[in-house]
Amino acid sequence: MSWKAYLAVGVGSGIGSVLRYAVSLASFAALGGYFPWGTLLVNVLGSGLIGWLAATASRFPHTSLARWQPLLVAGFCGGFTTFSLFSLETLYLIQQGHPALALLYVMISLPLWLLAAWLGERMALSRPTTQ
Repeated sequence: MSWKAYLAVGVGSGIGSVLRYAVSLASFAALGGYFPWGTLLVNVLGSGLIGWLAATASRFPHTSLARWQPLLVAGFCGGFTTFSLFSLETLYLIQQGHPALALLYVMISLPLWLLAAWLGERMALSRPTTQ
């Protein structure tokens, strides 16, 4: 991969992350913090967008959209969500005739993400504070 592709991923990720943050703040202000509406919204939108981008780029590989794929898919969607690529990979496993593997991927991924978040929280809370 060329340095331009890496740069595109970085720029796209930055834009996606800033937009995700803005959506989270706006949803918190509009709907409150009882439920993570902002995260739900960006994950649903990002999953739809990454599916659309990947399918469009694969159907039309010689278009400018396909050339922008590092910025849009890995960069923007990766920064905008943490769920879009997972959704796409699961969909591809199902489409390739591996529904059991897709289910296993989901069943393993979600608990591991939760466990990692819990472990990170525990590590942060158990760290001695300096005053």
